[in-house]
Amino acid sequence: MTTPYDVPATAAPRPETARPLENVLFSAALVARGLPWADLPARTLGLDALTSAGLARRLMTHLQGRRDGRSVRLRTPFGTFVVPLTRADAEGLLARAAGAGALGTASGLATDGRRCGLSPHVVPAGAWDALTQEELAGLTARVGGHLDAVLGARREDGALDEDGWRTGMLRLSRHVVLGAGAAADTLLSEMVRAATGAVGSRAYEERAAALRRRLAPYLADPEPGSLAGRLAARSQGAPETDLAVAHALSLVSTATSVSALQALALLAAGAATGDVTSPESAVDLALEHYPPLPATVYPVRAPLDADGAAIAPGDEILYDRALLGPLTSGESADPAWALCGSPSGCATARFAVLVGREVVRGATAEARPVLLAPRFAPDGLPGSLGPGSVAVALVGADGPTVTAEAYGDGLPAYGARGRVGADRLDRHAERLSACAADTGWNGSETGERFRTALLAHADRCANAAADVRRAARWFSGWTSPG
Repeated sequence: MTTPYDVPATAAPRPETARPLENVLFSAALVARGLPWADLPARTLGLDALTSAGLARRLMTHLQGRRDGRSVRLRTPFGTFVVPLTRADAEGLLARAAGAGALGTASGLATDGRRCGLSPHVVPAGAWDALTQEELAGLTARVGGHLDAVLGARREDGALDEDGWRTGMLRLSRHVVLGAGAAADTLLSEMVRAATGAVGSRAYEERAAALRRRLAPYLADPEPGSLAGRLAARSQGAPETDLAVAHALSLVSTATSVSALQALALLAAGAATGDVTSPESAVDLALEHYPPLPATVYPVRAPLDADGAAIAPGDEILYDRALLGPLTSGESADPAWALCGSPSGCATARFAVLVGREVVRGATAEARPVLLAPRFAPDGLPGSLGPGSVAVALVGADGPTVTAEAYGDGLPAYGARGRVGADRLDRHAERLSACAADTGWNGSETGERFRTALLAHADRCANAAADVRRAARWFSGWTSPG
C-alpha cells in the first residue's frame, strides 16, 4: 500500500507559496508570541477571537481551506519555511522524512527568531518510560525526598519560592537520572545547558567533551535504580551512554522545573473542572498549551515528497504546535513532542513526563494549590505561562489562609527580618553562580575545579537561606522550626 510520501520527488511540483498577505499575517502570528502584552486589550474585552492565538487559528483554517490541507511555503522575517497545516500531517511527514534519513539537525525557533540548540536525541533501544512497580516506587521515594525540602522552604503563607523550586527540581532531576551522588552537582546541570545551547556551533564539541568528563565518574559505577543504572545494565557501556544520559537530564530538568510548576498553576486556577481531573492530566495540559519546544525547524538534506509536493534539499520544515492550535476531537497528543524534537519518538521524553507527573502528584498529595499570580479562569488560559510569571501556594488542611490579594503582604517583625536576610543570601548565591558561569573557567580541569568551588559556596548560601526562612516561619507562628 502506498502513501502520499511514496511518490518520486522528481514527479511532483514544489509546495505552493502563500500569497503576500498570508505571509504577512503568518509572520505577525510568529512575532506576536514574543509580545505577551499584545493580547491584553482583547482579553480585557473578552474578545478571545482577536488574541494572537485566536487570529492564528483563523489564519491556519484559511490556509487549510485554500489548499485542501496541503503543506504551504511561507516567507517570514525568520526565514522561508514549508509548513504542514495539521498536526497529523506534520508528524507524519517528519516521521517519514526521519525514517528516510532526509532530515538534518533540528533547532528550536525562539519568539525573537533566533535558532536555539536542542538537546541531541540519543536514546539506546528500550522503553525507558516502562517502569516496574519496584522502579516506580523508587522514583516516588526519590521525588518525595526532594519535595519535602522544597515544600519546607515555602514562604510563611505557603507560597513556593520560584528560585527554590527550580534549584530543588534540578537536584531532584540529577538524583533521578544519575543517583544521589549527583544531586548536589549543580555544575553538571549548567554544563548540560551550555552544551545544549551550543548545538550546531563550533563550541559544541568542546562543551560536549567537558560534559563527558563530568559525567564519567557517575557512569563508571552508576547507582542502581537511577536511570543511568538502568541504561548501563541494558547497554553494557555502549559509547552513546553519556550523551543519552545528558539528553535525559536535560528533558527531566525541564519537565520538573518548568512544566510541573505550570501544572500546579493550572490545577490551582480550577482547570481541573474540565478534562483536567488529576495531576497527570494537569502536566499533560501544561505540555499541550505551553510546550517547551513550541516551534521546531527541520532542515531537509535529501529530496522528499509530501502530499504530492516535492520538498528539496535546503528547504526547512517548520512544525509549530502553538500555531496549529488545540487538538481536535479524536486527536491524541504524544507529550514527547513538547520536550524533544525527534520525529521518531522519544522514550526519554516520555520518562521525563512521568517524572513531572510524579512531582505534581507528590506536591498535591497533602496540600491544596492556590494560584497567586497570574490570575486567569479555566476557560481563558493565558497565551504564555513562563515560570517567572507563576506564583503558587501549597496549603495543607491546617495551614494559613492565603489569597492572591494578600500575596506579598508583610510578615511579623522577626519573620520579615528573616526573609530579608534569606533574600540577601539568595542574591549572594546568584552572584557566585554567575561568576561560575563565566566562560573564562572553560577549557581546563583547573578552571572546572575553581568553578566547582564557587558553585559549592553558592549551594551553601542557598541552603543557609532556606534555614533562615524556616526560622522566620517559626517566629511567625506558622509551623515548627523542624
